Amino acid sequence: MTVRSTVARTGLVAAAAVLLLFLALPLIGIAWRALTDGDVATELGSTATWEALRLSVVTSTLALALAVLLGTPLAYLLARSGSPAARVVTSLLDLPLVLPPTVAGIALLTAFGRAGYLGDALDGIGLTVSFTTAAVVLAQLFVSAPFFVRAAYAGFASMDPHLEGVAYTLGLSRWRTFRSVTLPLVWPALAGGAVLCWARALGELGATLLFAGSLPGKTQTMPLAILAAFESEAGLAGAVSLSVVLLGFAFVLLVALHRLTATAGPYR
Repeated sequence: MTVRSTVARTGLVAAAAVLLLFLALPLIGIAWRALTDGDVATELGSTATWEALRLSVVTSTLALALAVLLGTPLAYLLARSGSPAARVVTSLLDLPLVLPPTVAGIALLTAFGRAGYLGDALDGIGLTVSFTTAAVVLAQLFVSAPFFVRAAYAGFASMDPHLEGVAYTLGLSRWRTFRSVTLPLVWPALAGGAVLCWARALGELGATLLFAGSLPGKTQTMPLAILAAFESEAGLAGAVSLSVVLLGFAFVLLVALHRLTATAGPYR
């Protein structure tokens, strides 16, 4: 190994170590504060904690299911279309990624809230969306779906469309071609996007607070429960304890999801 390659490798390792340390220090801080000042055992025994965690898991999973169900065809169509309209739609999909959470919540209120431009129509058919559990799912879907669509789009765009053409010439239907040819090739992109989408939905706070509120047992997810604890008499200690519960659960579930998506395919 030459001196130049050694220096280059050392620089890469140093840069990687700096970023890893920066990302790890806040997490270590939460764990340390929980051990010295928190009461994780009490929070684990709290019905309210488990209710908030259950609501977070259910709503984020529903948001993920909707993102996959609706986002996969959208990503496929965008990847196969080279029209200017498709490029405009792709840019619009990126907007929720850069919007502040408060703006996302306000946008949802102006569309689906009682005073929104669709509010009267929804009331007319007996549907109230804002400040319900459905509002939590919609808020999570709004902020997380672009993560899945972007990843799926990249997967479809990187695939050679001639492979599908060959399948058509062999007599396979469009659905059979998608299932047997396209899906296995883009599976890693879809799986990675699904993990990112679910993680973003699980951690959603701002848009949910404005559009769904923080009603215990109804719309108060774990991030909202952490915020409520921070603003209560429990203060930072209570928020830290809940944060550790959420971090531990999310870490275990993310590891399981990564292992599942790495070893499983669309046919396994």
